[in-house]
Amino acid sequence: MRTYKLTIAYDGTRYRGWQRQNHTDATIQTILERTLCGMTGYPVEANGSGRTDGGVHAGGQTASIILSGMVEIPLFQKELNEKLPEDIKVVGMELMKNGFHARLQASGKRYVYTVDTRMKPSVFLRRYAYHYPKHLDIEAMEAAAQILVGKHDFAGFTDKKYQKTTVRTIHSIELEAQGSFLRIVYEGTGFLYHMVRILTGTLLEVGSGERSLHSVESLLENKLRTEAGFLAPGKGLCLEKVYY
Repeated sequence: MRTYKLTIAYDGTRYRGWQRQNHTDATIQTILERTLCGMTGYPVEANGSGRTDGGVHAGGQTASIILSGMVEIPLFQKELNEKLPEDIKVVGMELMKNGFHARLQASGKRYVYTVDTRMKPSVFLRRYAYHYPKHLDIEAMEAAAQILVGKHDFAGFTDKKYQKTTVRTIHSIELEAQGSFLRIVYEGTGFLYHMVRILTGTLLEVGSGERSLHSVESLLENKLRTEAGFLAPGKGLCLEKVYY
């Protein structure tokens, strides 16, 4: 038995997220596992580094798989990509020590959220950026981002009520303005369900003058989801890298 780490890029537009689901086959995990099974002749489980929501994209999602023996990585990866749909691609494959698990051994992640502030959305990037045609105060957003950086209880920034712990550490939140586009780059040890999208909605409310910096501080204290920002659409989010 041999363990491999796959690095996967996908356009999440057509899919209901990464995680396998009972009521649909339109998930990245389902399609990847089905394709691997067709190649090997036996069931192969692809354990991802974590879930991505429906419509969310990835440039560096990772998954661990166990194969019955050694394979020629370049040939196996080439055949796998030929069989996968054009919006899912394995961009890296490497042999790992047995026991490696993509989720359990991940030490951090980098997500990027892209916002399009022009009056009319970009024709070519409309699937990969959230159209938010408002003037944004970037300095105010950066100040709010610094409040959120660090180790905090982010209970107010998740839509999942029951979790073992809602304490997470955000290492950095960087805002990169590129013309009419704004990239918000999040790096941290891990993120809760919907957390990055709620953080983004909160920062956008600060940037558009709908929310004060004091309210952001209060969110970390009162831990109330109803007081946090809106849930930004999944299409603007991309899982860019998983750290080990």
